[in-house]
Amino acid sequence: MVSKGLKWKISLIVFSILLAVVYLLPNFVDTSGKWWAPKHKIKYGLDIQGGLHLVMGVDVNGVIHEKLERAGETIKQDVTKENIALTGYKVQKLNDIEQLTLNFASAADLPKAAEIVKKNFYYMQETERTDTSVTYKLLDSYVFETKKATIEQAIETIRNRIDEFGVSEPSITAQGDNRILVQLPGLQEATKAKDLINRTARLDFMIVSEKFPIDEIQKWVSDAEKAGNYSIKDMKYSDYAKRINEDLKGKLPDQSKILFQKSENTDKMETGKIPYLLETNAGLGGDAIKDAFVTTGEYNEPEVALHFSADGARRFGDLTGANVNRSMAIVLDDVVYSAPNIKQKIGGGQARITLGSGRDYNGILSEAKMISMALRAGALPAKLEQLEERTVGPSLGADSIHKGQIGAIVGALLVCVFMLFWYKLFGLIANFAIMLNILFLYAVLSALEATLTLPGIAGIALTIGMAVDANVIINERIRDELKRGVTMFVAIKEGYAKAFSAIFDSNVTTAATSIILMYFGTGPVRGFAVTLLIGIVMTMFCNVFITHVIFDVLAGKFKIKKLAL
Repeated sequence: MVSKGLKWKISLIVFSILLAVVYLLPNFVDTSGKWWAPKHKIKYGLDIQGGLHLVMGVDVNGVIHEKLERAGETIKQDVTKENIALTGYKVQKLNDIEQLTLNFASAADLPKAAEIVKKNFYYMQETERTDTSVTYKLLDSYVFETKKATIEQAIETIRNRIDEFGVSEPSITAQGDNRILVQLPGLQEATKAKDLINRTARLDFMIVSEKFPIDEIQKWVSDAEKAGNYSIKDMKYSDYAKRINEDLKGKLPDQSKILFQKSENTDKMETGKIPYLLETNAGLGGDAIKDAFVTTGEYNEPEVALHFSADGARRFGDLTGANVNRSMAIVLDDVVYSAPNIKQKIGGGQARITLGSGRDYNGILSEAKMISMALRAGALPAKLEQLEERTVGPSLGADSIHKGQIGAIVGALLVCVFMLFWYKLFGLIANFAIMLNILFLYAVLSALEATLTLPGIAGIALTIGMAVDANVIINERIRDELKRGVTMFVAIKEGYAKAFSAIFDSNVTTAATSIILMYFGTGPVRGFAVTLLIGIVMTMFCNVFITHVIFDVLAGKFKIKKLAL
């Protein structure tokens, strides 16, 4: 009989194996459309498949300067409405901090102006005051969030550019607090890619046409796809949208076109799109917006606040006033990001986009951040400077894969043969545990959408070596116990107990080193550390826990007294 304790351990092992297989499926078969299957899979780094490596410096300090310049212009408008004479403002670096100085004609105007600034600019802090001037700086917390948002906006804009370029699985990540790492697997055209990254996005406000119902517009799109034998899955979005509008030219009203919004519950446009018939004569674009950010409404629900330039405020007021109770689409690079309803004329140079309050708060907040980011992404939020460029040829990547495969296969075979020769059945069990170790390791990498590089493969190889070492220690301890004349059950129990401390100590010290490498390292070093750290956890699970369970079953249920040790 197998004890209850042993039964749940066996159940845990079986469940873990099945879960690992499920998470590995996307790497071998297409799991899209299957609700039960994960969609994530392992990505391969440039050193494996070749491509372009760029490090871009982001001028975040320039953004802070621009924030203060915009604030100065807005304050000038606000105080002028209150008949306060602002003679001028200046943004300059004082004590290594960008600060805004406002100069007034009369000392009597300062208190009233300070109240206006305090009310409308919560993120500014007064640092100095004279008889006719007052100086402000941005709050430290606001500066931190602004720099963070600048990096995120730049990443989002670059990602939009790269997605348009058609690169498969690009890696675009923040590196420190003022750099962006761009890795484009399989891409060799450096000049074209750099031009694309630095290209300005186009933002437009368009009124949604009410001449035709959405069902009819969807039918137009479907019929055009069937007639032309094409779909968005096989084309770049810009080419698809252009083709649709060309094919439907006879049906579309003058000064209108069809553009698409990604469905709320989908990750990509090709898996779910919503068509909009839009009027193209609004004449209002991203140049009208000064700033857009997430704020909260009357009931603490997330909203998007917009600040327009003076000319933009006038044009936006005219547009909204002429289209009350209609929907206005916010379009970035011909992609509809939102289509809120206009409830009344919006004047004063400021506006809010409400997103409702009946849905999940985090979902609304995420949508608000995306919309505000899209509005700010009419142009790159900060100047980019290329700091580093490397191109890895595909032949080098293919050669690396080939040599890595040969090395891994030969190494694994030698290890398996040695374990079988030296420990017989115990060696077979150890080999089984090592195979599970690799299976679980790749499943975790797949679940995390990790990028596998050559240093990462080196980390996997080291993991296998450590797993073999753990099994050698365990088997030798069991062999020592059997020589003392104890039963197989006792030998297994004592062997694992005496081997555990040595295995645990060595793995803990290695894990500590891996964590340090992850924290301080970048790029390849971090990839090595990640795979090694995951491998250590899997080694403890597979080569200590699972093998112990297998030995207990063999010794307990099958009463095996000798395993050819």
